[in-house]
Amino acid sequence: MSGTGFGESMGAHGARAKALAVLRVRSGATAVALVPAAVAVVLIAGGAMGRLSGAGWDTARGIAAAVAAVVLLAAGSVAATIARAAPALTPTVDLSPRAAPDLHRLVEDLAARLDVPAPSALALTPDCDSWLEDRSHPAHRISGAHGRPRRRSAEAPVLVIGSPFLWWMRVAELRAVLAPVVAGAGLAADPDIAAARRFVRGLDAAVADAAGPPRSLRLPLTVLSGRIARFLLRTCQTDAAEMERWVAAAASERAQGVDYGLRIVAQEQVGLAYAGWDRLLTRVALPAWRMGRWPSQLDAGVVSALTELSRRDRLADGFTSRLNERPACDLLEEPGAVDEAVSLLAARLFHGGPAAPGAHWSPVDWDEYPAEVVDHKWRTEAARIHRVLDELGVPTASGPEGPTLARVMEHLSQRPGGEASDGLAAALTARMARDEASAARDAEPRGEGPGPDPGAPHGSAGRPAGAVSRDGGDEMLAALWGGDLVPLPLQPPRTGRDLLADHVVAMVCCTAVDTAGAAPGLDWLDGPALLMDGERRADLLAPVLSLVEEGDAKPLRVWLGSLGVRPESPVRLA
Repeated sequence: MSGTGFGESMGAHGARAKALAVLRVRSGATAVALVPAAVAVVLIAGGAMGRLSGAGWDTARGIAAAVAAVVLLAAGSVAATIARAAPALTPTVDLSPRAAPDLHRLVEDLAARLDVPAPSALALTPDCDSWLEDRSHPAHRISGAHGRPRRRSAEAPVLVIGSPFLWWMRVAELRAVLAPVVAGAGLAADPDIAAARRFVRGLDAAVADAAGPPRSLRLPLTVLSGRIARFLLRTCQTDAAEMERWVAAAASERAQGVDYGLRIVAQEQVGLAYAGWDRLLTRVALPAWRMGRWPSQLDAGVVSALTELSRRDRLADGFTSRLNERPACDLLEEPGAVDEAVSLLAARLFHGGPAAPGAHWSPVDWDEYPAEVVDHKWRTEAARIHRVLDELGVPTASGPEGPTLARVMEHLSQRPGGEASDGLAAALTARMARDEASAARDAEPRGEGPGPDPGAPHGSAGRPAGAVSRDGGDEMLAALWGGDLVPLPLQPPRTGRDLLADHVVAMVCCTAVDTAGAAPGLDWLDGPALLMDGERRADLLAPVLSLVEEGDAKPLRVWLGSLGVRPESPVRLA
């Protein structure tokens, strides 16, 4: 498809039309701001010519001049705020040509086949998505972008690639997935579309700037500018969103000639990677993050998780046969180092951890995960539930002194219907909140440090038009854009009984390890697992819920007896 044909495609025409609609909002705002000044000029000129004389006209001229001054001041403040505020950027790990020469060549070849400008740089994000990101704002200039092959420039957008794709996808699949993304660079260079995007990003940045910490002298003008920017953003929001949809349609149309048949298969891998990545973060990474450890090879873990999924799920049959083909991570010179940097960034984004390893924020390998994370998690939670029982004055169970599972079971089964659970759950929730607050205070001195790549721009997980399509008005992401990374919620808040069930499970697992030869393990899809004779026991939750929800200890006693677990024996706590 020629460049001319692409320019005349329906998608390109629609995108350009919507871009002009966005720019009309900008022009309309400028015109409105100039109307009072124009009226004041007419009145002043009329007075100077002697035609509009008299006290009444003098008063009108004074009022018009004052209104014009206020409006122009507000308009100038909005314009200055938009020009000064740096649009949000995605926190990324940058990939230089030296770090990923084969990946750069693949992208450059794609750009050549599509006849579009090559991206100015490549970067990875811990997300299952890929997009082009404009970093042409002066605050976002990319160093070292000059001298690269074929039509590269610092003005061209950066290609941001979801890191799980590199480890799970094969090289041909990654090329097929990236083709429509790279094709979007063609319309990104269109003057009208580029101007419309700059206008929208500037408005979004102005809104975020106004919502930030107050600045005493500039506060009134900043608030006013933010309100005007928010109004303009809402006015052009629909047109801007439709412009991006037309751009995506045009890019997809242009990329049809590149691996079109393979793209359908590759899109299935995108959905699978997203599912595996979500499970890995919520079930595997989150328990480690909460105790100050971050898995250093998350992307490699995606492969293990999805391979396990293909083994369990008949719908995934045949996916493992792809593993014989060359993985896309082979396009990197040092996949392990890149994975570690992305894994640390994921911990910062999704949990709010420090930017660099430290005494209480250290990496953990997958081989060490069961002993360093799972066992420690269980024993920490078992210790917490016994501290809460001590605070409530619950006596120890009959038998040897010390923390036992029997003590927990007897307390929860005292009254039928799970009535004993409510008090313990409330006290446990309060105790855990105090523990987390204490851990946060301890973490404050180590909260500063360089990011995973000091040269990489940091901001939010946004998109080129994220202010319209995804991130507009999101105060949490606006705070993230401000530079102070805040945790993003991975799971809905747990109820008190959910928390109690987790702690009872931990106590059962500790007892099984100490008295029946069980071992902590890692399930790639479900996280911490109890292993008995090397096999995962997935039937523990049901009897625990019977105890917590109904106060019925019999199902759990039967389960413990079947494995030879002695609940009256004391266990080792953290």
